[in-house]
Amino acid sequence: MYQDDTRGLDTPGSIYRAAATADHVHAASLTITWARSADEVLDAQRLRWKVFADELGARISSPRPGYDIDIFDPYCDHLLARNAEGELVGTYRVLPPHQAKRVGGLYSETEFDLTRLVQLRPRLLELGRACVHPDWRHGTVIMALWGGLADYMQRHGLDAMIGCSSVSIRDGGHYAASLWARLRRTHLASIEDHMQARLPLPVDSLRQDLRAEPCALLKGYLRVGARICGQPAWDPDFNTADFPLLLRLRDVSPRYARHFLHIPRV
Repeated sequence: MYQDDTRGLDTPGSIYRAAATADHVHAASLTITWARSADEVLDAQRLRWKVFADELGARISSPRPGYDIDIFDPYCDHLLARNAEGELVGTYRVLPPHQAKRVGGLYSETEFDLTRLVQLRPRLLELGRACVHPDWRHGTVIMALWGGLADYMQRHGLDAMIGCSSVSIRDGGHYAASLWARLRRTHLASIEDHMQARLPLPVDSLRQDLRAEPCALLKGYLRVGARICGQPAWDPDFNTADFPLLLRLRDVSPRYARHFLHIPRV
């Protein structure tokens, strides 16, 4: 979404800890911090490459092979989840409003027309490049990262988050089109929050009758209170359908508001 300093962070290195359990790992603690050096950002970019390029087959144009690097990274803050051994197991990058102005816009604008969100821009945080190591995809890492994101928004007085949730279209897009047909009936945002895809997934020419369930990450966003803001875009480099999402803090469900919006510092 490299950052050598702590711009945009009132308390760089704010730390959260969460218990992590899974069938294949022993109980351990996660440490959630914001990257404070170029090396820490490189750790995140290396994990992103391993997941997006090596595992999922994305075509990534990067100035440094083996690292997912783009023009937005220097303007973003990078959230890191490390296990008890200090290994990076998850990451997010966030682009705050003042940095979006410096870089010339949001990453989401490369895929969507955000004209209708102009009133939100001064207090809008963009999330991107969510990534979890395959050995840690049991929910704990994402929940811990969300705690760090919630604290970030509160400290910076931000009202809403924007981002995309990607769905593979290796089947030609039929699953994603069927998921869109389902979610547009149950989780579509109001018209004033809609985003127009610049390269829409051609859902009208695809099957929309498959039994499609959202992936765990998308399901989590929807449970928290996020809404789908329009037809998914087609990302040919990642070979995905990208569902545009918007979450206003005022719309966070009460259960998650209690969990995330009053997190004690350690």
